[in-house]
Amino acid sequence: MYSSILVMVIFVLLVLFILFYSVRILKEYERAVVFRLGRYVGIRGPGLILLIPFIETMTIVNMRTIVMDVPPQDIITKDNVSVKVNAVVYFKVLTPEKSILEVDDVYYATSQISQTTLRSIVGRFDLDDLLSSREKINKEMQSIIDAQTDPWGVKIAAVEIKHIDLPAEMQKAMSRQAESERERRAKIILAEGEYQAAEKLAEASRIMGENPVTLQLRYLQTLSEITSKDNNKSTIIPIPIDLIKSITGK
Repeated sequence: MYSSILVMVIFVLLVLFILFYSVRILKEYERAVVFRLGRYVGIRGPGLILLIPFIETMTIVNMRTIVMDVPPQDIITKDNVSVKVNAVVYFKVLTPEKSILEVDDVYYATSQISQTTLRSIVGRFDLDDLLSSREKINKEMQSIIDAQTDPWGVKIAAVEIKHIDLPAEMQKAMSRQAESERERRAKIILAEGEYQAAEKLAEASRIMGENPVTLQLRYLQTLSEITSKDNNKSTIIPIPIDLIKSITGK
């Protein structure tokens, strides 16, 4: 009797072990790359999948977009400036079997490709272009990394440069350059304002010269302003030279 109970317990444990080993539940974003006796036989999932115990094995692949930081890289730009640049790469696996069969570790491989590409691309640009043409550099990096990871079934969605760390001396030089540029623009704006004011005065002088009545009206307006604003008892009134000439001539 005890022997039959023992056999029954062993049988139940064996069934439970087989079920535990053979039944898998995969989430919506997961796929199973299945091998049978070491040979690739297909993709399964998501949901409930069954494996043949001791014969079939599987490797789960995450199909979601992966966000991967590219560590800071010491790079010398085209104009021989040493900078430290880091970036972020957005990618996802489109072909699960390739990501397992074609490369040992797809995440590590993508990280290494991203680092070498970052150093290569940034080294082609001057510092000014590096600071002002990030979008162009991002697109070029995305294109190159995507072409290299395509055989692994990986699609590069985007590459973005996060931070460019400049030497302290270069930051001070750029600050002085920016300040000089602001001063130059201020002087140009001031000169343009004076030039426009001079043009208006010249035009007003020409109009008054062509029409003496306008000059007399302006003279009377000036006298009115002086007398209305001056609080002193005495007021000095300038007399036009033309009027003096007319009197002395007579």
